[in-house]
Amino acid sequence: MIRFTVTTIAALAIVVAAAIWFSERPGIVSIEWQGWLIEMSVGRFVLSTTVALISALIVIGFFRAVGHVPDRIRESLRISRRERGYRALTQGMVAVASGDPDEANRQARRAGVLLEDPPLTMLLSAQAAQLNGDEEAATRYFKGMLERPETAFLGLRGLLIQSQKNNDRRGELEYAERVYQLQPKTPWVLTTMFDLQIAEGRWRAALETLEKAIKQRAVPTDATRHRRATVLLGCSAESEAGGDLTQALKFAQQANTLVPGFLPAILRTADLMIRSERPRRATRIIQEAWERKPHPELARLYGELEKTGSDKLKQVKRFEHLLSLNAQHVESHVALAEAALAAELWGEARNHLEKAGGDNPSARICRMMTDLEERSGENPDAVRTWLLRAANAPPDPAWVCDDCGAAWGDWTPVCGNCQALGTLAWGPQSRAPMLGARLLDSGGAQTDTVTVLAPEDDALVLENRIPPESPADITPDGNTGPDGGDSKDTSSPA
Repeated sequence: MIRFTVTTIAALAIVVAAAIWFSERPGIVSIEWQGWLIEMSVGRFVLSTTVALISALIVIGFFRAVGHVPDRIRESLRISRRERGYRALTQGMVAVASGDPDEANRQARRAGVLLEDPPLTMLLSAQAAQLNGDEEAATRYFKGMLERPETAFLGLRGLLIQSQKNNDRRGELEYAERVYQLQPKTPWVLTTMFDLQIAEGRWRAALETLEKAIKQRAVPTDATRHRRATVLLGCSAESEAGGDLTQALKFAQQANTLVPGFLPAILRTADLMIRSERPRRATRIIQEAWERKPHPELARLYGELEKTGSDKLKQVKRFEHLLSLNAQHVESHVALAEAALAAELWGEARNHLEKAGGDNPSARICRMMTDLEERSGENPDAVRTWLLRAANAPPDPAWVCDDCGAAWGDWTPVCGNCQALGTLAWGPQSRAPMLGARLLDSGGAQTDTVTVLAPEDDALVLENRIPPESPADITPDGNTGPDGGDSKDTSSPA
């Protein structure tokens, strides 16, 4: 308001000043044209000219406004059409989210007619087709989006999701790699491609992708070292499968250096060093690992370091040295007991097995005691006792998945049950509700199954009883005698 007043006052001031200026300078203006003579004062001439110019501008503006009316009508209709199209697009997205395929298809067709812009409606049409179960139409729409640079990323993402639904890993990996070429810094693209490369066993490519994901902070920083070490062991296995033991050993050593004390890396490094004829370095690695965390596989590798042939006593001496590195651990006594069994040192083997088993020996120790009693022949009845104890003993340690709890005999980078990466750790496994064990007779042959019920049942059910060792324990009617616990009075009545 104030600005308008100032402008008006300024205009009036200019007009007054011009009138005063012309009144102080009188004069006559004469115009002669085509026999006409027009004479007027200078002030009137200026005023007439100004009025004529203003009138001309008004007339020109009017005709220009009239000429733009059709364009404005068309623009208004176009804006209204576009608004209705966007409204249909929004309602179609809401229908997809709510799971209404009919409404989604109807709004998709309406948006396609109103917007006349395929990039904006193809995604809705593809999602509506997916919701309606028409995978072929959805694929057609997604592939159509690949033809336009602005929608290529969305099209590839849709094709990637379709491949995931169809369990097409090769297709997933192909589309993931193409998505990565378009958007290399997108975190979910890197993690998706990493998971697919692992599932396909392409460990070297997965290692490269992991390095990029770490740079983009697409993976948690607290798990990067362990995850990289796990992938390096996968690369080692991949190189070994290709016949390149040297490269396999390099990958294993990198994993061992990256995460010191990582048991799978230690085991693989020692194994590859033995096969590469580097016994001294393998011995040092095994002994250092044994001081921290003994493992049965370390003992096996340690036994392979020196081929002693028939000199079993020398092997016992070597395992006595291994025992001295960690004398309190169960595996130290078990390893020495195995060497003593091989050397037929029954007393020493029994001594170390008793130390390893304690009051509640594991199934593995019970089986070793069975082998000891059977081979020594000192107490045949003890064979049956240890077999029964093995059937109900705590399960042996294994590689247990932290995610799903599945137990495995060998370590692998990926759990074979839930496909999780780097979740296998050595430790005790939970007892199954029902266990089964095959019994061995005195000759080492398998006999009938012993079924062990769940611990809360607190009972053993023998499908077929084990025959007694001594004929004296059998009564004339075929039942076991006093030692068998199932004797019957077979004497004739008085």
